[in-house]
Amino acid sequence: MEAMQHQMMGYDRAITMFSPDGRLLQVEYAKKTVKLGNTAIGMVCKDGVLLVADKRVVDKLVVLNSIEKIFQIDDHLIATASGIISDARVLVERAQLKAQQHKVTYDTSVDVLSVVKDICNLKQVCTQSGGLRPFGVSLLVAGVEDDVPKLFETDPTGIYNQYLATAIGEGEVEMKKILHKQYKDGMSLDDGLKLCVKALKKILDNDFGARRIDASFVSTKTKLMEKVPRDKIRQLLK
Repeated sequence: MEAMQHQMMGYDRAITMFSPDGRLLQVEYAKKTVKLGNTAIGMVCKDGVLLVADKRVVDKLVVLNSIEKIFQIDDHLIATASGIISDARVLVERAQLKAQQHKVTYDTSVDVLSVVKDICNLKQVCTQSGGLRPFGVSLLVAGVEDDVPKLFETDPTGIYNQYLATAIGEGEVEMKKILHKQYKDGMSLDDGLKLCVKALKKILDNDFGARRIDASFVSTKTKLMEKVPRDKIRQLLK
């Protein structure tokens, strides 16, 4: 086993080098970084799309409002991340710029898939260019487009998939099991929020409370990002 690990060490020194069994080890390390990050859930509902994230408050003296885990890309477009949040900030700012440029050029809101593809193109470049490292972050990008709520997940390789409901970060496997069992097509945003909070409480019950949850949604009616009040989350935890 030790000999195998020693043999593999040479193949993780450069992002552009494949191991003998066809793996890019630096990319796999980036995926492991995501699984150590804060838990985030995305869910498509009949009346909008919802993102719920664990703020993972590590210091009681930290100002809660300064911990931002759900980002606004455009009026109708939001994102959350798991992994290295500073990496996520760079990608989100790039997405915000693309949304602004699209609005100025075409006088219309950017579609969700265009933003996702732009993010993933940059991620992919960082898996094949010497001197770079992969982005150690997965993003959930959610928005409403032509009255249709949409949710995408991007991973460090630059792969993206569209989902009805998914989770990233710590407890991802357990969270997905809950979603597979309890998510139903046609759920309302309120029902989706209850399910997300219930699942987070079950998996992250150590020092868990409303202060740890950041939740936002975009409804099909307004097509605007709205934050879920903390009082509402407290009621769901009772």
